[in-house]
Amino acid sequence: MGDRLGQKGPAGRRRMPFLFLLSLFSPVLSEQISYTIPEELAMGSLVGNLAKDLGLGVRDLPTRNLRISAQKKFFTVSTENGDLLVSDRIDREQVCGKKSTCVLELEMVAEKPLNFFHISVVIQDVNDNPPTFSRNITELEISELALTGATFSLESAQDSDVGVNSLQQYYLNPNPHFSLIQKENPDGSRYPELVVKTPLDREEQSYHHLVLTAVDGGDPSRSCTTQIRVVVADANDNPPVFTQDVYRASVRENLPVGSSVLSVMATDLDEGVNAEITYAFINIGNVVRQLFKLDSKTGELTTGGELDFEERESYTIGVEAKDGGRHTAHCKIQIDILDENDNAPEVTLDSESKHIQEDAELGTVVALIKTHDLDSGFNGEVFCQLKGKFPFKIVQDTKNTYKLITDGALDREQTPEYNITITVTDRGKPPLSSNRTVTLNIIDVNDNAPVFEQAFYLIHVAENNPPGASIAQVSASDP
Repeated sequence: MGDRLGQKGPAGRRRMPFLFLLSLFSPVLSEQISYTIPEELAMGSLVGNLAKDLGLGVRDLPTRNLRISAQKKFFTVSTENGDLLVSDRIDREQVCGKKSTCVLELEMVAEKPLNFFHISVVIQDVNDNPPTFSRNITELEISELALTGATFSLESAQDSDVGVNSLQQYYLNPNPHFSLIQKENPDGSRYPELVVKTPLDREEQSYHHLVLTAVDGGDPSRSCTTQIRVVVADANDNPPVFTQDVYRASVRENLPVGSSVLSVMATDLDEGVNAEITYAFINIGNVVRQLFKLDSKTGELTTGGELDFEERESYTIGVEAKDGGRHTAHCKIQIDILDENDNAPEVTLDSESKHIQEDAELGTVVALIKTHDLDSGFNGEVFCQLKGKFPFKIVQDTKNTYKLITDGALDREQTPEYNITITVTDRGKPPLSSNRTVTLNIIDVNDNAPVFEQAFYLIHVAENNPPGASIAQVSASDP
């Protein structure tokens, strides 16, 4: 075969076992290698030696023309020794956001023989972002009639890191009247709640100053603090109460801006100004505030920006209801984004040559085809086919790669050139498709003998012709 998987190497590589069907006409195999590197490596840092892991000798590199056909921004291959090197800054938070696993997929192409190699580079998070609060000081009003054990949501800190490096714990400075508990959202993120430990007396103490600290799990850990100023308010007998603790909605992506998602509702048994409820977001980031709008009077949640399933599949939003006496209640909104078939599949070609000899054997690989669709599920499943009848066919290699191979005899004398249109279509409703055209020129081989125009010539010659006189002409042709 010539190419094989490598062993353990510099960047924490591991083998990726695959089973392949080896046909009589397709002797080239596609293989996958995985590397693991931390984010923020310096440019020029070594990821691994591709030449060694693919079983290529250094002398073979100029002939094989090993190159990257995807993710060229972040990586490059040394033509001298086959090392895979970092060529640009890799910020895991920019590349993968809050995804728990960050993988960059590379497609390597080698020539003579032509082949794809699938390379996965896992980007590990480093603790390069501290947790942050959006405000340095938060004022919180709590009624002096608040019962022992009553809880009040506090602002969550935001941390761009993931896993153990993300926000892990909140701490509150010691205080005889308050303690802190930590809860989790459905997506696993943590948020703090302030708990009343002992009865409050406004006449005795009208303000309490607290310090909330957020700490991540990195080594060493990083932290931030915010001040909480608790204002003890005069009595308001009844707090507002939401009709549900969690409101849920599923909406399709690309929903027009201003569309209604759902409405939350809280009630208050008090009368007059103490029963007037206003709604506001709590514990959400700036991105969510731009995507959703909440009517402070009605509690109706509408879209304020374009939702994209490919960017994020769900949102957890905190909502606070506050009455005229400054009592509050809290609920959560869980929004699931439904995927639509809004991305046409993409098709790219990597070809060794746009010329092929007319005596090429059946199954000869002409071009490597790669497809990609940003959608998920059926909307992201694609199939590849040729438009028209040609002495070529497409065979699937892996989930998203195909090979264009010969499927019939080629005759330059009959057809010297083929313009082949490759169509890739997804399985969405309605389906979306893309086309790519490749021109193949057929190279002549000496497969035709010359042929005389006549098999037998009868010539009458007059006597006494001088030497050198023309007596007849014969003709032969070769296609």
